[in-house]
Amino acid sequence: MFRLFAPFAKGANCAKPPGMSKLLKAGVVGSGVFGGYHARKYAELQDTRLVGIYDLHPERCFEMANQFDAEAYGDLADLLADCDIVTIASPATTHAAAALQALQAGKSVYVEKPLATTLEDADRLIGAAAKGGLVLACGHQERVVSQAMGLLDIPEKPLRLEAVRKGTPSIRSKDVSVVLDLMIHDIDLALSLTDADPFTVEAEGNVDEITGEASFEDGFTAVFTAARNAQARERTMRIVYPSGVLEIDFITRAFKNSTPFALNQDFTETPAGRDPLGTSVQGFVDAVMGRSPRPVVTGEEAARALDLGLAVEQAAGF
Repeated sequence: MFRLFAPFAKGANCAKPPGMSKLLKAGVVGSGVFGGYHARKYAELQDTRLVGIYDLHPERCFEMANQFDAEAYGDLADLLADCDIVTIASPATTHAAAALQALQAGKSVYVEKPLATTLEDADRLIGAAAKGGLVLACGHQERVVSQAMGLLDIPEKPLRLEAVRKGTPSIRSKDVSVVLDLMIHDIDLALSLTDADPFTVEAEGNVDEITGEASFEDGFTAVFTAARNAQARERTMRIVYPSGVLEIDFITRAFKNSTPFALNQDFTETPAGRDPLGTSVQGFVDAVMGRSPRPVVTGEEAARALDLGLAVEQAAGF
């Protein structure tokens, strides 16, 4: 049976250390595509200095480290000893172990999505962060895009959300299903739009293509479709409110809004819309330095998204 959000209540605050003013030494675990993205952000931010990269693939690790004038590490403990904060951007099934080691070493951690692949591991990470007074953030960057659009400021609760996220075949992220690979972005967004908890979940599909539907206690319904074997990319969202409908095509940037609420149709041209990862990483750094009460997405919120994602998998029979 899926847990559906116990024991961590929605809206729980992340633990955080006192304010800091020094330049933060940052490390990155993983030298793949997303590891490179995070390394670049740390190299560019004014508050951080990229110390090094850790990966089990020496050649790739050295190549990335050289690109950013950082060190290549063959042992995670050595990297952790030399840094203040760390991003975990390795394959999803390795997130929990690496993040737990970092937290237990006293380092605040930004984990690429998903936070973990089991609820037990997510609980361990949240507990370790709370025990150490550390920041635990997760890379659900759709929150940044939604905020730039103004979606999270709408004072009306939605009735229904329909999200479609399809990608073409790739060798990346094959260690998890399409639910934890792609759908989980839209799951996190749905959870950010309502204070209610889901009480039923239905789904059908397989590890590469699936549709799931979650019914919430306040009457809200969220339907998620995700695939990573499509012939073409598709990324759309339709949200029904009592006063109107919002439709977004993120590929063509088409935007229709019949609600009375003014949203930013040019959200992709805002700093956050252009660089959601950079905004998310800066939010993590601000939380570590005490300038913000929390990162963009907390460990508790990421665990809720994981919980519902696993419920979708279970409902589909895998």
